[in-house]
Amino acid sequence: MKTVKIRILEQDYIVKSDGEDEQIKQIAEYVNEKLEDIKKSKKDLSEKKIAILAALNIAGEYFEALSQKRAILDLIEKRAKGIIRQIDDVISG
Repeated sequence: MKTVKIRILEQDYIVKSDGEDEQIKQIAEYVNEKLEDIKKSKKDLSEKKIAILAALNIAGEYFEALSQKRAILDLIEKRAKGIIRQIDDVISG
């Protein structure tokens, strides 16, 4: 396990991870952008509330991505079954 230095809301953090440094930094940048967006739009919120809203926004995006992934996988499965039926028809036909 290695350590990576990241910066979120003007504070440095050292995180331990087995992941790639670049990916960890990209994740930190993404989280920081979400936090900064909320901080700019709602200037009177505490950092705790900003963090909670950012977490909810990120979770919402995650679940939307999961839903899109499921829809794509269902479409691929449907098309694959259609192709298999066509192949079976040609072979048996």
